[in-house]
Amino acid sequence: MKSLSPALQSHLDDGTTTFAWCWRITRADGQVFGFTDHDRTLSFDGTSFEPESGFAASELRASGDLAVDAQDAEGVLHSGAITEADIAAGLWDGAAVEVWRVNWADTTQRVLMRRGEIGEIRRGRVAFTAEMRSLAYLLDQPVGRSFQAGCDAVLGDTRCGIDLENPAWKGMGTVAVLLRDRAFSASGLSGFAAGLFTFGTLTWDTGGNAGHRVEVERHEIATTGEAVITLLEPPASTIALSDAFTIRAGCDKAFATCRDRFANTANFRGFPHIPGNDTVLRYASQGRANDGSVL
Repeated sequence: MKSLSPALQSHLDDGTTTFAWCWRITRADGQVFGFTDHDRTLSFDGTSFEPESGFAASELRASGDLAVDAQDAEGVLHSGAITEADIAAGLWDGAAVEVWRVNWADTTQRVLMRRGEIGEIRRGRVAFTAEMRSLAYLLDQPVGRSFQAGCDAVLGDTRCGIDLENPAWKGMGTVAVLLRDRAFSASGLSGFAAGLFTFGTLTWDTGGNAGHRVEVERHEIATTGEAVITLLEPPASTIALSDAFTIRAGCDKAFATCRDRFANTANFRGFPHIPGNDTVLRYASQGRANDGSVL
């Protein structure tokens, strides 16, 4: 239930209202942005809310149970604060959102309608649609360990224990030849075995993508001896020759990889011998151990 100030309640009781929607968005990098569907700038709590930004919201969808409430925000890439490059780089993912109902004639009369964060973003060349999820989505997140064959730790975190700053797992290179929008051959990585950086991360040090981190899909060795890197997705800006980057090892979460590549079986966070679904199809067989291996 919302608590309204006496002045705001009086404005509602008057019958003729002057309301606008305001959205305050705080990105993970700490930058704060304000948008409004009013036709002039509104300001309160140290935030200026930009008008006519091409930013508009759908109706609020709420339920009385613990289902995740949602609202869509649609917009065109008109505001200078919202760019296709920033959306592609993930800068808006998980941003905190406050939705306010404001009397544009007197912004001291306002009420916070809901809090949440930006979820899925669907974008095109000139427009985007962002899902605003309520805080109830936190109740839908898995908590605790997962019993699975693969490791559930993140390579390099405290549970894993691998130091990705170790030169054995970290390389620095430059783009030598562009192959596709997300694939290139690189110089400077000749000392690393093929596959080491598969499922790893790459951070751009120079060029149009400087500072952005992306995931690596494949790491191969060409017949010429140069490393061939394929990224999971094309970066926000076009890759250019001589762009420098730092790349770190990846892991497929398999027990054999943890043992043979990293010698880290003591910290393996999976259950490689857990019985699979096919176990229920087995029949008793003398001398055959039920160790969970594939039929």
